[in-house]
Amino acid sequence: MHPPHDLALLLARFQFAFTVGVHIIFPAFSIGLAAYLAVLEGLWLKTERSVFLDLYRYWIKIFSIVFGMGVVSGLVMSYEFGTNWSIFSQKAGPITGVLLSYEVMTAFFLEAGFLGVMLFGMNKVGRGLHFAATCCVSVGTLISMTWILSSNSWMQTPQGYSIDPATGRFMPEDWLAIIFNPSFPFRLIHMGLAAFLSVAFIVGATAAWHMLKARREGRNTSEAVRVMFSMAMWMAAIVAPVQIMAGDAHGLNTLKYQPAKIAAMEGDWETESHAPEMLFGIPNMQTERTDYALKVPLLGSLILTHSLDGKVPGLKDFPKDQRPPSPVIFFSFRIMVGLGMLMALVGFWSLWLRHKKTLFSNTAFHWVALCMAPAGFLALLCGWVTTEVGRQPWTVYGLLRTSESVSPVALSSIAVTMTAFVVVYVLVFGSGIGILVRLLGHAPDQNEHDASPDHASDIMATRMHPGLIDASSDNKGH
Repeated sequence: MHPPHDLALLLARFQFAFTVGVHIIFPAFSIGLAAYLAVLEGLWLKTERSVFLDLYRYWIKIFSIVFGMGVVSGLVMSYEFGTNWSIFSQKAGPITGVLLSYEVMTAFFLEAGFLGVMLFGMNKVGRGLHFAATCCVSVGTLISMTWILSSNSWMQTPQGYSIDPATGRFMPEDWLAIIFNPSFPFRLIHMGLAAFLSVAFIVGATAAWHMLKARREGRNTSEAVRVMFSMAMWMAAIVAPVQIMAGDAHGLNTLKYQPAKIAAMEGDWETESHAPEMLFGIPNMQTERTDYALKVPLLGSLILTHSLDGKVPGLKDFPKDQRPPSPVIFFSFRIMVGLGMLMALVGFWSLWLRHKKTLFSNTAFHWVALCMAPAGFLALLCGWVTTEVGRQPWTVYGLLRTSESVSPVALSSIAVTMTAFVVVYVLVFGSGIGILVRLLGHAPDQNEHDASPDHASDIMATRMHPGLIDASSDNKGH
């Protein structure tokens, strides 16, 4: 069979980028929110303050929807590996397939096993057991992230393999080297912090919205909203600077193992010491230069090598057919870094306001926190674009090209499925996000006990047989 046309390859790549781009939001949301729920329940058990229970019951409704959308959106990618990327699955499957199966056998079973207890067991099991279930679900999300990032990181920095000369398949030789490949620790920490930071800004924006609404309506902000906002801002103030340091360490690792990606990210064409930092420009792959460049002397070497005379690679060091598309990742990287800096500034600002005792009364800061709601997820998406597009033209870096990984599928078939995915995703996930926005629009102290997942069966019974609840209420009265 003949390989697909270049346009079919591009569309297959775009289809996977679209589906994984939608999907990654929900697991990241689940990872951060599950940890937040575990903290809330732990604080409730330790302090007996009902405000933490109210917040737990408020956010667990959001978690249940986000978790469900994450599972649904992830199923599609499994099919795409077989339909659009069968050659990659055949050659890399002995390694990536095993790692992904570990994710199912450990993380998914752990999450699924305790999710029901977490959602519906508050009034049916003891407090300790319910807290253990919440912790298990949170740990399950982290284990899931670990296996998926191990698989993806192996594709970035492959280790511990041999290539079968007869079939061209990657065969595992050293599983520890495969799992703990050179980029894995850095990417695991970077992704985990990104998930926590993204959720912190969603929580903070939700609280900011309710504080602004309360001020507009001339009433006091509830304790639950203030506690929620305070916790979110503590997380932003602590995690954002740590994330910047983690990103710097990740950059040093990428310079060592994927120098072409660094050159494309920086828009550098010539290898040089005492390299400047390109703040802005438009990389031109045809003329091999960056137009309209705005540079800061010496800063490139200092950032990338921690030395003023460090050597920074240029794209001309690499063959033209092995260069990542610099214009894409040049801007995606800068958007990610810019948003990271903004999140850190918001965190520092919150510390100053906390010191001045105006954290809950500064309207300007609340508007900023509200506008920063999507910042974490936008930065996360830009980071993944930088990582994955920067790996091109390889699926397994330096070993297996993307053009050699795609299935021999007709352009028309990919176009039809791409159109169907876009329509279905807009309808399904657009509706899901709409539901989330409506739920977040209600303050966390409005009848949370009655609206908790434990009462889902009562709600369903009321809708089916309204007289059942009325009769039970009369009996209780007697």
